[in-house]
Amino acid sequence: MINAALEAFRDLLTPPFRAVALKVLGLTILLLVVTIVGIEWVFGYLVEWPSWVENLIQVLGGLVLVVGSMFLIPPISSLIVGLYLDEIAEAVEQQHYPEQPPGEELPVGISVWLAIKFFFVVIGVNILVLLLLIVPGVNLVAFYVGNGYLLGREFFEMVAMRYMPVAEARAFRKQNSFYVFLCGLLIAGIASVPILNLLTPLFATAFMVHVFKRMAMRKQIGLPAA
Repeated sequence: MINAALEAFRDLLTPPFRAVALKVLGLTILLLVVTIVGIEWVFGYLVEWPSWVENLIQVLGGLVLVVGSMFLIPPISSLIVGLYLDEIAEAVEQQHYPEQPPGEELPVGISVWLAIKFFFVVIGVNILVLLLLIVPGVNLVAFYVGNGYLLGREFFEMVAMRYMPVAEARAFRKQNSFYVFLCGLLIAGIASVPILNLLTPLFATAFMVHVFKRMAMRKQIGLPAA
């Protein structure tokens, strides 16, 4: 797992990734800004807060932004990966696994549906985690466990679906559920680091391609030809 993560980080610095990296980073930042501005507008204009709360938010604005981005990056990543998963996966395949049959692109409709479904599930989990912020010690555990499970499951399955039918991809993930969960924890850790978390969609997809390929080779799964 660690080797796959390091390989994914090295991939981000290579020429084949630069074009897609710029698109993913640009869209991530745009969606993050739009989401934060939207939330600020909702809470500023539709919700009446006591003056002391508004003053506190202004004083702690930077901290609020950092914490907010930590909770917003996972759902935003879930939307972006549906748009760029194939481009990222193909770059990894060409660079590291040229001798193996490439995966097949997911149909646009399926990619969009999976991304939207993933987005709302992650939003729901993170709303629950935010409600647990009042419970000391539980909040961070809930964040990492919840997002670790979801990010690991969804990124792995979306990558696996490029190489096998949906039912087989889910069965393969379930057979390796604990390992996939550990991979998801690592992704959640990246998502919680300011600035670095902007790379979450790019890193997570490249990482899971490496993870899937190595798991498939170890278990000698015959990947279908394109």
